[in-house]
Amino acid sequence: MNATFRRFLPAPVSCGLSNSIVRSAGCLIAGLILSLSGSIAMAQDGGGGDGGDTIIFGNPIAGVDVDATGVLKVRTVDPRLARQRMMQAQQAAKTEDVMRRSDLRKVSLNRLEKVVAEHVAADRRLPDDILAVAGLTTVKYVFFYPDTQDIVIAGPAEGFVADPTERFVGMNTGRPTILLEDLATALRAYPPSAPPTRVISVSIDPTPEGLARMQQFLRSVGGRANRGDTMRLVQGLKQNLGLQTVTIKGIPAATHFARVLVEADYRMKLIGIGLEQLPVPVRSYVSRTSPQAVAANALERWYFQPNYDGVSVSDDRMAMRINERGVQLVGEGERVMGDGKRVMAGRGNRASQAFTKEFTDKYPLIASKVRVYAELQQLIDLAIAAAYIQEQDFYAQADWNMPVLGDESQLTVETYTAPEKVETAVNAIWRGNTLMTPLGGGVNMQPRVAFNSDRMQVDASGENVETKNAAGPTDLEPGQWWWD
Repeated sequence: MNATFRRFLPAPVSCGLSNSIVRSAGCLIAGLILSLSGSIAMAQDGGGGDGGDTIIFGNPIAGVDVDATGVLKVRTVDPRLARQRMMQAQQAAKTEDVMRRSDLRKVSLNRLEKVVAEHVAADRRLPDDILAVAGLTTVKYVFFYPDTQDIVIAGPAEGFVADPTERFVGMNTGRPTILLEDLATALRAYPPSAPPTRVISVSIDPTPEGLARMQQFLRSVGGRANRGDTMRLVQGLKQNLGLQTVTIKGIPAATHFARVLVEADYRMKLIGIGLEQLPVPVRSYVSRTSPQAVAANALERWYFQPNYDGVSVSDDRMAMRINERGVQLVGEGERVMGDGKRVMAGRGNRASQAFTKEFTDKYPLIASKVRVYAELQQLIDLAIAAAYIQEQDFYAQADWNMPVLGDESQLTVETYTAPEKVETAVNAIWRGNTLMTPLGGGVNMQPRVAFNSDRMQVDASGENVETKNAAGPTDLEPGQWWWD
């Protein structure tokens, strides 16, 4: 008997390379590398408001499936069902306490596990309030209460509803709620009495063989391309590059956690190469560059990383707050050799730097309107919380070894087909007499950096302690695992 999860994931798009045919075989790749070796501070306050509601319930809702061969596929669903579910949930919100909006909802992880264990033992389906972790939309605090041995995460919460992709979203902001399966995945990466996961990474990359074939194809084209050859060149690039490889480390590839990371990478690449338009004005990389600015065989690598300067702790380390949850998109240069090997080549070019800076500056607004980037922020917050719990050894202090949340045989979270390949996407843009054919790339997080002594602040104001003391688990009913 165990509890399982199955959700249809909101959509990714594609990734790849960027090159300038005619003058060079330049490339653009941004591989997603999310390294969570202990904790991170990469997420953003705020949650969407009207923008969030519009993106979730007004437009066609996109999702991704993975076929039997492990290749990602995109699909969309009609948003009308989401609006119907919203109206039903609004009626429930009038009578259910968990559907109330809260500035700071507290969830005891060990009390939550006891309730989950009861459902698992009775072979009962987990209710939505557990699956949606009481409507939490982000983790802002971690508290430990020695007197009651409660390990608590806390943050804003609101009423929630499942959209047609079976993803829970807040009824006020449209932001996604934290999922129990993602919480369990994060805790398992930083479990009791075990070494921390050194790195959580997702990378989408073309194969060396594909890059070598692409280089050979571009050499065969030479400088003879014209506008009438556009589609032939695009198809030639896609065919020669072939499917790109998805590599996932540190977490099980068959989890929702992993899929969100893949999607975030996948879609960021499309934005950079001009194949996806954000609801926030951000100029793509290809709109900023020119053939003359792209060196021969150049390859731009883009990746997200956290803003590491965002964690404060109380003197006794019993309270931790994530103060800033900013996400940075950074770039670096590489070169593609004739045999398809990639070598480092320093910082990215000026157009790449401008694109990554604007994306970084606008990330909070982007996350409020595009769900996958809000989900990425959540996963980073969860990783920070889990890493902090392990680092402070709250497990031992609470005498809690996570027997259900940490056990796949009890609580099954590996319910998805693991993504192994994605199709190469190509965009064709003419700059004068030169055809730019970008194809897409990434994220990098090294979370324990956030806990370095030169970055983690001690809260001299006492605010963390005051909030912790006011948020304690007092006068709880039997079986109660969350409170406002």
